[in-house]
Amino acid sequence: MPFDLNDYCDAVRSVLAEAESGERAIPLAPRGALEGVALTLLWSMSTDDLFKGEQVVSRNDAECVRSGLYLYLSALDESHTISQSISTDSGSFWHGIMHRQEPDYANAKYWFRRVRRHPVYDELERVTGEAWDPFAFVDRCEAAEQGGTENRDALVSLQRLEWQALFSHCYRLAVGR
Repeated sequence: MPFDLNDYCDAVRSVLAEAESGERAIPLAPRGALEGVALTLLWSMSTDDLFKGEQVVSRNDAECVRSGLYLYLSALDESHTISQSISTDSGSFWHGIMHRQEPDYANAKYWFRRVRRHPVYDELERVTGEAWDPFAFVDRCEAAEQGGTENRDALVSLQRLEWQALFSHCYRLAVGR
């Protein structure tokens, strides 16, 4: 599942290019938003600005992309504001990830229960070779944050794969690809 900036429109690409091009090791429980040009750029853009030059066919998925960008930059409040207003499986997925990172593990599981069986799970299973269980992943992240023996680097890598898969899925649906 290669993540390629060329799959995205100019504005999305510009935000991601300023923050490790979609390959950022997103902390399991960030202690604040990633400061810098990427966040300043994103703050300056509406969803319409973000998709300038693309025809948006799914407004909900376009909003999911925006929520995902904020989450990628560890701007949890902004991501939360957007994702909580999207009543789709993808909106609930972003909402669950945000609460996992907050960390509010019980609330994360609540939102993952609302996701049901998301198509991104199949992609994650293909890439990892294991069944994707968002509840088990919440538990693993919680154990790591509480000083357990879980390999944090492996969890951060899985979280990046999860973010990339969901972000790509939402972008494709937003623009009808």
